[in-house]
Amino acid sequence: MQIENIDWGKLGFNYMKTDFSYISYYKDGQWDEGKLIEENTLTISQSAAALHYGQQTFEGLKAYRTKNGDIQLFRPDENAKRMIKSCNRIMMPEFPVERFVDACKKVVKANERFMPPYGSGATMYLRPFLIGVGDNIGVKPAPEYIFCIFCMPVGPYFKGGMTPVNFITSEYDRAAPYGTGAAKVGGNYAGSLYPHELAVKSGFADCIYLDPATHTKIEEVGAANFFGITKDDKFVTPISPSILPSITKYSLLHIAKEYLGMEVEERDCLIDNIDEFKEAGACGTAAVITPIGGISHNGKLHVFHSETEVGPVTKKLYDTLYGIQFGDVDGPEGWVVKVD
Repeated sequence: MQIENIDWGKLGFNYMKTDFSYISYYKDGQWDEGKLIEENTLTISQSAAALHYGQQTFEGLKAYRTKNGDIQLFRPDENAKRMIKSCNRIMMPEFPVERFVDACKKVVKANERFMPPYGSGATMYLRPFLIGVGDNIGVKPAPEYIFCIFCMPVGPYFKGGMTPVNFITSEYDRAAPYGTGAAKVGGNYAGSLYPHELAVKSGFADCIYLDPATHTKIEEVGAANFFGITKDDKFVTPISPSILPSITKYSLLHIAKEYLGMEVEERDCLIDNIDEFKEAGACGTAAVITPIGGISHNGKLHVFHSETEVGPVTKKLYDTLYGIQFGDVDGPEGWVVKVD
């Protein structure tokens, strides 16, 4: 596929094979040097721990084409650090931060012909993952591991991009209290597929997960983090040991405070008190910011700013973050990494 044949404006959030992936193998207590490969398949033992016991983790980040033609990554070191925390939680070897960032650069550079142009609305999505492999049948850490990164151009995660969408609370839990909710592991997502399907069949974009202990507090919005703007202009986001620490969320906390001069709070967000928020949104690498039009809970739809229009504070947050990612707004030191 030649780059000029891609209709960037019609891209969804879908898989596309590109030219190269990066792979590194862990054997005998150490990682090999790693290399770029053209294959998009892996050969692993039928007894691999990743297949039977869910010993795997993954990340998601993006590369952006700037107005002057440069390519830059957004906070890849934070993805590397989060992957290390996930690895520690499920007993896998750490892949070093510096090597992680370098591998991301290599993959983007090798697939540059798939890099969306500035102003197209599309980005290059990178999917790093680390899995336990090798011959193993007991419930224990794998003897060997694979670290890999592949990438593809993508459009918006939710159709319509910055158009508000509605969500519904779920009776199902995304993760157990003090379980693996704060780790980015596949089991968290496998368990979310059925509640997501129920939400979509009911006419909603996705479901809202409440805290697993009491079902009284908002935790996550599908596969994204929640934030709300209070009526007195505070940026509020939930805090819990079972919430994935979103890099986008923490970037927005900084932007709200340092760029927009807002008060920010990480605290409980009670589902019965959602009328304290005049705007609300879901945020994450894939979704960036998706405005929440309304949340349905116990048969009642609570509408925030609007079901059709983006709230003014949410728009400012999005424009600032988007501007930093694409190089139009100066970001904090270290937030963008150039791909040479």
